[in-house]
Amino acid sequence: MSTPDTKTIAQMMRNEADMAYRRRVKTIFEWLEPQNGDHILDGGCGRGFYLKFIRHVCEARLAGVELELPYLRIAKKALANEAHITLINGSLYDLPFPERTFDKAILSEVLEHVDDDVRALQSVARVLKPGGLIAITVPNANYPFWWDPVNKTLETLFKTHIRHGLLAGIWAYHVRLYTPDQLREAVLSAGLEIAGERSFTHHCFPFIHNIVYGLGKTVLEAGLLPGDMAAAADRHNVDGKRGGALNPINVGLRLFEWFDRGNRDEETTGRATVNLCILARKPG
Repeated sequence: MSTPDTKTIAQMMRNEADMAYRRRVKTIFEWLEPQNGDHILDGGCGRGFYLKFIRHVCEARLAGVELELPYLRIAKKALANEAHITLINGSLYDLPFPERTFDKAILSEVLEHVDDDVRALQSVARVLKPGGLIAITVPNANYPFWWDPVNKTLETLFKTHIRHGLLAGIWAYHVRLYTPDQLREAVLSAGLEIAGERSFTHHCFPFIHNIVYGLGKTVLEAGLLPGDMAAAADRHNVDGKRGGALNPINVGLRLFEWFDRGNRDEETTGRATVNLCILARKPG
């Protein structure tokens, strides 16, 4: 099977409410170009979304490592019927794989959670083959005001932020956000090369991070949404079927998409964006 085209990726993302997440997925597919013969690692795989997306388009061998056991249990349930996927409860610092195991790796919204990002990158590089690629995405320290007005206001006025609870926003459980220079420094300090950079998602619906993650994800995972609404909000639903136009989830999706229409996959340097991304390569 060949690399999926833009239309296929967009179809998988049709019921995704986080417009920045849509671009993260698109970027990772464009950069890594997953193929049948690949062996791919998802470091910090969470609930298994990227593994599900890759398996939807090709038969690559996949492995996911996740420290948080509740998230891994969700991934195991969602991927139970998929072949050639290994899921492990473990740390990025101590990956249980031999050197030169993987062709490609994903570190999406992971490095901001670890105390020693360089050590985590070095660990992933160890299990990559020479010339292997790592697609990295992190939250931008220069994020748009409307993405998380609460934390942006707290940072501007009081030099603080909220890391836990409904109002945590972009800082939820994060050790740090990144400037472009900080991300580049971490990648280079780990002995990796920079093969590509990207920054995206400037325009956004007000408070969208709080709505999608603080409220929406909590309600969905608690099983409080009716069946049709839950299906329209489920990231594991990759068939592109969103249900009826009057489904409240779909009404919200169209509103978020309207605000997103002015965004580009690669914004100009220095512009406030939700994400910074680097394609790193292991020298070989």
